[in-house]
Amino acid sequence: MTLVTVDNLSVRYGVNTVLSHVDIAIEPSEIVTIVGPNGSGKTSLLRAIIGATTPSAGRVTLKPGLKIGYVPQKLHIDPTLPITVERFLRLTNRVSRQDCANALESAGVPDLLKRQMSQLSGGQFQRVLLARALINRPDILLLDEATQGLDQPGSAAFYRQIEDVRRDTGCAILMISHELHVVMSASDRVICLNGHVCCAGSPAVVASAPEYRALFGTGTGGALALYRHDHDHHHDHGANSQEAAE
Repeated sequence: MTLVTVDNLSVRYGVNTVLSHVDIAIEPSEIVTIVGPNGSGKTSLLRAIIGATTPSAGRVTLKPGLKIGYVPQKLHIDPTLPITVERFLRLTNRVSRQDCANALESAGVPDLLKRQMSQLSGGQFQRVLLARALINRPDILLLDEATQGLDQPGSAAFYRQIEDVRRDTGCAILMISHELHVVMSASDRVICLNGHVCCAGSPAVVASAPEYRALFGTGTGGALALYRHDHDHHHDHGANSQEAAE
């Protein structure tokens, strides 16, 4: 059963229309990435899906009982606040220590349970936010440019972790990313947004679409080449060889 259906969605803030007539559907276990220039409505779409933004037209339909995990673009925590990772994970969740440990394991940082939040690196902080989103075993995980501020190796490692999460838990992933090379190597489907859906489909189809090239230039051909290389390399030699290549 389709997890999320967005039907003829429009979003306006005052006189500004940021999304117009958007139709998308997210199926179980797929990784879908939304790309688009700044101001194209990407975050507004995620906010409409989680109910934080009210559509001006159209509607969002969620599968009954759908559990959503959300990883925000940024979260500020006062660095002087003494709070451990475990305490942070339990702030808004009635969960056990074992649940916290399991979520950190899924996020790829099993040793951080007792660490102070103020002592985490940028990459570790994002993994803890991922663990928080995973702690209630969501059906779909939404990520709003979750690697912003990380360096390229950190971003690549984070997105490999996302692929592992999908493989291990079966949850669907809907993510916004500005890193086109990552999109091409990690997604089942790409949606190119610029106030409306410009084009959508497999990474190879979208990368060759005129609408996509008009927004991102011919340099996206390099992203497509990298997608093909990573995809073939992954299937020919396994994940370890892919990691070594990076």
